[in-house]
Amino acid sequence: MHLRSTSLLKASLLALGLFGAFAAHADDLNTPAKREIAMELVSSAENTTLNWRAEYGYIQNLEDGRGYTAGLVGFTSAEDDMLALVQLYDSLEPGNVLSKYLPTLADLSKRHSSSVKNLGNPFKQDWRTAAADPVFQGAQDQALNDIYFNPALNQAKADGLGILGQFIYYDAYVMHGEGDDAHSFGGIRKAALTNALPPAQGGDETAYLTAFLNAREAIMLKEPDHKGNVDRIDTEQRLFLNAGNLNLDTPLDWTVNKGHFHIP
Repeated sequence: MHLRSTSLLKASLLALGLFGAFAAHADDLNTPAKREIAMELVSSAENTTLNWRAEYGYIQNLEDGRGYTAGLVGFTSAEDDMLALVQLYDSLEPGNVLSKYLPTLADLSKRHSSSVKNLGNPFKQDWRTAAADPVFQGAQDQALNDIYFNPALNQAKADGLGILGQFIYYDAYVMHGEGDDAHSFGGIRKAALTNALPPAQGGDETAYLTAFLNAREAIMLKEPDHKGNVDRIDTEQRLFLNAGNLNLDTPLDWTVNKGHFHIP
């Protein structure tokens, strides 16, 4: 694929997969095979497909109070993550097709505004154009790592969780964001800790993960944009947990969004 205005250094970093690099260990979710499983599981819940690499260009206004939702893990125009992503892209490739939207994205992020009036269809078209650029793909990979994957993995390992627990944290980060309020990852974890302790604090891993999923499900059921849909917990994550598959060993079979998925 042609690299538009891309230096050899940027091309090399992309080819080597070093954007947002995070050391992988045999017991963590960042080993290549386990990371691929994590990406496919999230994609099945977010976009009803296992082909997560096709989602760089995804963009829609879901009318859920978050403005445009776009890209691999649903970066949103009403929050900081889409702004951070486009800023990163601009730093790697100044003057790209999305650079001109930075002032608008900064304003929307500051106000947490769901308005898409000053972005509109041109922004959607330019997003899809950018998605064909390997530099933008690399920027999405790095933003995903920096904002969601690495913080989730760090916290999960600090809590003594295995690979399934690391994935459960990552999926929660993707949907709820870091934060400390009741509807964010930090609030959900705090609620779980009132009912069970993680392994790092002497608790039972299965009991703690059950408490975490219970706390997360309770929050999701209160949020109207989920419309009562908690199958990514009940027929995916809880399914693996109840089967005792704490290592996310394949094969995996699950249902989400009325679709059945299989990883051999």
